[in-house]
Amino acid sequence: MSGTVYINAAFPSSMPFQVYFFMKNKYVRLYYTPGTTGEELLTPLELVSAGFPSLAGTPFAEQGIDCAFNTEGSEAYIFSNKTCAYIDYAPNTGNDRILVGPTTIAEMFPDLKNTVFAEGVDGAFRSTRDKEVYIFKGNQYARIDYNTKKLTQRFYEISEGFPVLKSTIFENGIDACFASHLENEVYLFKGDEYVRMKADPHGSQDTLLGDVTLIVEGWPVLKGILPVTD
Repeated sequence: MSGTVYINAAFPSSMPFQVYFFMKNKYVRLYYTPGTTGEELLTPLELVSAGFPSLAGTPFAEQGIDCAFNTEGSEAYIFSNKTCAYIDYAPNTGNDRILVGPTTIAEMFPDLKNTVFAEGVDGAFRSTRDKEVYIFKGNQYARIDYNTKKLTQRFYEISEGFPVLKSTIFENGIDACFASHLENEVYLFKGDEYVRMKADPHGSQDTLLGDVTLIVEGWPVLKGILPVTD
């Protein structure tokens, strides 16, 4: 990956109010406080291969993680371009391991074969409905059940499924997102900005919890870390 990036991917830890942010082939782990700026940096900016030894030598450590979402316990799906894997990230231990993969997105999720999502996923967040996940690519989104690997909703434009995002930078794409530890709250990131949203699973009554804000203003602990450049 080249150029300047802010946040490529994120997923919440099984540890309360901890989140992993990925930037190119590096990451940080944070303690965060929704609605306030009391977050704390728990790791320095370091290589993915240092924090996740099982990923050394894979595209996730070399090119970087560009999408991720959490599932059960300390397990998560991670994506890098067309490649994905299912991992146990074993928080704070260094005992992470790859459970499935690496393989192609189309092989892991056959319903995504021959769709834009087979070429890569920009962002994803876990729903509070069963084992569903919202996945995003460009201005499109869909829902998928990570257990059955089946699509539970076909593709729609972000602005159609999330009317609250119309006329914001997010209607045309999302760089990264994650489901907060607070029920039905989601963080969305694009470029140097983010917003917190109250999600309405299977509905369209999502609401923004505050304004679209610069990441380094809402997350001051990331000043000096973001943006990440070559």
